[in-house]
Amino acid sequence: MKELTISLSPHVHSGRTLDRCMWNVVIALIPTFAVAVWTFGAPALWVVLTSVAACLATEYAIERWLFHRPCTLTNGSALITGLLLGFNLPSILPLWMVIIGGVVAVGIGKMSFGGLGQNIWNPALVGRVFLLLSFPAAMTTWPAVQSGMDAATGAPVQADASTGATLLAQLNAGHDSMDGAHLMDMLVGHMNGSLGEVGSIAILLGLVYLLCTRTITWHIPVSVLASAAFFSWAFGGNPLLDLLAGGLLLGAVFMATDYVTSPMTHAGQILFGICIGAITMVIRRFGSYPEGVSFAILLMNSFVPLINRYMHPHVLGERRKKK
Repeated sequence: MKELTISLSPHVHSGRTLDRCMWNVVIALIPTFAVAVWTFGAPALWVVLTSVAACLATEYAIERWLFHRPCTLTNGSALITGLLLGFNLPSILPLWMVIIGGVVAVGIGKMSFGGLGQNIWNPALVGRVFLLLSFPAAMTTWPAVQSGMDAATGAPVQADASTGATLLAQLNAGHDSMDGAHLMDMLVGHMNGSLGEVGSIAILLGLVYLLCTRTITWHIPVSVLASAAFFSWAFGGNPLLDLLAGGLLLGAVFMATDYVTSPMTHAGQILFGICIGAITMVIRRFGSYPEGVSFAILLMNSFVPLINRYMHPHVLGERRKKK
């Protein structure tokens, strides 16, 4: 008599693997990495390399000597965490702080929950927020160069040590106007800020690649950006400015779409994205900190289990209960 083997779904495989999806994200991040190095030079390269090394070393050490299980570095997840953490840091941040951020991101944000697939919050954002709360001065100090030039006066568009977020706050407060020079600076990367805040075109190229390879779907990034644009307009801001300045694009494309910390269904993903966009705009308009993407994503990460519970797909053949 032949045994009937019963296994959990899914039973139909598409050929997509975890490793392939992770490395697609790494490829999508290459344009942003190139723009960051072009804009900030060698310091940006060292920050990213240090962040990646710290994340890889932390995951290897915990897997090897604490969990006593095979190394998982080849799946690319720790590499992505290191890249995204580096993109969330200033180019002049001391490297010892970068190392601390990498250890916290992987050690606390990921491995303390058991490893890949079990963490509640996005690990890179856990590391960034930890550094922001622990070293606020260092995390908000930017190099005084790499900015576009005003066509009329020849003076830098951004003076002294201003950041993309500071420019965002100034323009929304009505102290300046968003002209063609500002727009081009934000598109190509001639502005200060964290490494991943510059070069909107590079981030959008990564988004196109992720969508074409079906690594992610449009639901989260589109809902985040559409919601942010709507609430920016509703609060009397400049929607285009809010989308391009700061870390909104990077967060919407690469961090809010994290498989582990985002909802499973398309309806849940749209709700998730709308809330991220709305919370970001509330923080930007009414908070003391001109940026709010990291806090918005981490806050909504906490609600993902609840979203998955009430916005789950129905079992095939199951009748929906009438309310």
